[in-house]
Amino acid sequence: MPFYRAADVASGVARAEPICQLGAPMAKLIVTGLQGNDTVLDGKTGMSVMENIRQSGNDELLALCGGAMSCATCHVYVDPCFADLLPPMSPTENELLDFSEHRQASSRLSCQIPFEDSLDGLKVTIAPDE
Repeated sequence: MPFYRAADVASGVARAEPICQLGAPMAKLIVTGLQGNDTVLDGKTGMSVMENIRQSGNDELLALCGGAMSCATCHVYVDPCFADLLPPMSPTENELLDFSEHRQASSRLSCQIPFEDSLDGLKVTIAPDE
């Protein structure tokens, strides 16, 4: 159902397009699990990628510290197509990833990636446990 400004409705002004569409599709987050299976999630903005994955019921991403950036158990590989859209890696995130024997060029901590609509289609792969 389209949503129009109340003032436009009250004044009888016809609008060519609604200002937003209720029920519009959400940005998608694609998660590849440890066995290679893909799951497509409706990503929620205002949450990290880690929070989106954990709230979906996926228990392959351990995230033991709950996003406090103290354990690196939310390690993922980010599709390189999205690398330039992500915030830069902090020195602390970099140090934590240095302890992983599975670190790759596309490694990130999913707790440090805020999910936004601009990341629609973001694909991450859960890194193996240490």
